Amino acid sequence: MYVDGFVLPIPKKNMAAYRRIARIACKVWMDHGALEYREAVGDDLKAKFGTPFQKLAGLRAGETAIFAWIVYKSRAHRDRVNRTVMSDKRLQDLMQPGAMPFDSKRLSYGGFKVFVSGS
Repeated sequence: MYVDGFVLPIPKKNMAAYRRIARIACKVWMDHGALEYREAVGDDLKAKFGTPFQKLAGLRAGETAIFAWIVYKSRAHRDRVNRTVMSDKRLQDLMQPGAMPFDSKRLSYGGFKVFVSGS
């Protein structure tokens, strides 16, 4: 398995707008072959040990974090899915300048090989 992981800070006041976008993005990725698509909003971010998530994500007053992941069969599968996703008009419409309810320059993401799994 292979996972794309995302962390992004978002103003709490923009959560409704973001949820609408996330629902469309979920449909697009799943339509193009992703195995799983999840988006989670910060709820309990005050760690008692380690680096607090607020600091890690660079959260400012009035913001929370989105932690999201998309699961694929492999990195090659991810690359194929993402090629088709990026050409999908539904996603292109969402990515117009000024359309995102968060600062995309503060988004972090990467691809990860799964090395332990359970369910």
